[in-house]
Amino acid sequence: LAFPQPDIRLTRVNDVEITLPIDTFKALSYTKMAGEVTDVNGNVLSNYNGTLTATVFDKKIQRQTLANDGTSDGGGTIYLNFTTLGEIVFKGQATIENGQFEFDFIVPRDIGIPVGNGKVSFYAQTNNSLSDQAGANFDIKIGGIDEDAPEDNIGPVINLFMNDENFVSGGITNESPSLLAKLQDDNGINTASGIGHDITAIIDGDETNPIVLNDYYQANVDDYTNGTVTYPFRDLESGLHTLTLKAWDTYNNSSTSEIQFTVFDKDEELVIKNVLNYPNPFVNYTEFWFNHNSSEPLDVSVQIFTVSGKLVRTLNGQTSADECCGSGSSSLSRSIVWDGRDDFGDKIGKGVYVYKLKVRSNRLNKQVEKIQKLVIL
Repeated sequence: LAFPQPDIRLTRVNDVEITLPIDTFKALSYTKMAGEVTDVNGNVLSNYNGTLTATVFDKKIQRQTLANDGTSDGGGTIYLNFTTLGEIVFKGQATIENGQFEFDFIVPRDIGIPVGNGKVSFYAQTNNSLSDQAGANFDIKIGGIDEDAPEDNIGPVINLFMNDENFVSGGITNESPSLLAKLQDDNGINTASGIGHDITAIIDGDETNPIVLNDYYQANVDDYTNGTVTYPFRDLESGLHTLTLKAWDTYNNSSTSEIQFTVFDKDEELVIKNVLNYPNPFVNYTEFWFNHNSSEPLDVSVQIFTVSGKLVRTLNGQTSADECCGSGSSSLSRSIVWDGRDDFGDKIGKGVYVYKLKVRSNRLNKQVEKIQKLVIL
């Protein structure tokens, strides 16, 4: 295996060269770091453009084995002491342009207060995997608290989805969907693992088995205020599930958000939910939306009637296999669009109309349909 050489170096902290005394990374302080990608001789690679992943660690932690194997000597049970990296203070990405990069973040309140050496690790990637680079710095000081930090009493904004951002709460997934949580906070998200301050997910109210998501959070490129949690579930039971996610910002303000989803076996039934047209009411056009649980293309038919039952337009289409997530999980179809005209191309009158949406699976030899109303202005 080829491993990248340590060719990334930290050059400045808060616009001060690291050859000079630099600021300590205090809790709640704003911190900016800059660096460069170099060759093995220390020369800046001015033609290097890509993405940097930076991880800042708190001070090392002294730990002790649990002795759960029962090993002992004449003096009793044997315990071993060892040192591990500190908790992750920040993990984010930055753009590398002409070999130079810069990123910033707010140091979480939950760092260890005693001042000591932390670590920042770097990994740089381009479209050419053979040009990946890595590096680290162990000279940064972390500890203390910024007594002049601005006040913040507002928790993060949380938006939850399953599999992709088209998902609507209550929609359909297969037994192994992925949680997608979009988090935003002006001071960044806390991943420092302070007691009780983890990013956690609770499934169906089971608070005794929280899912800790800190390691699944990634701040956006060049933006520490926004980030995403992506977590894969496996083999969930069929039926309705409720997921509650709790997240904290770097000031330890928390927020919670909830989403519901229904797990179906893709081979059991053809299911459609959340049938609607958008916009509704409409003037010039409307799209017909629905969720389904099929990984195969489905035949779709929309029939539009007057309230007295006269058929005015029939629209036919097919869902795309790409709408689903590769294994039969949740999908949103919005492939059929209507311009408000009848089968002869004439504009129909304003008012309320009824439509019947039919969806058919040729593989399952099953068809389902839903009836809704729409309004033309």
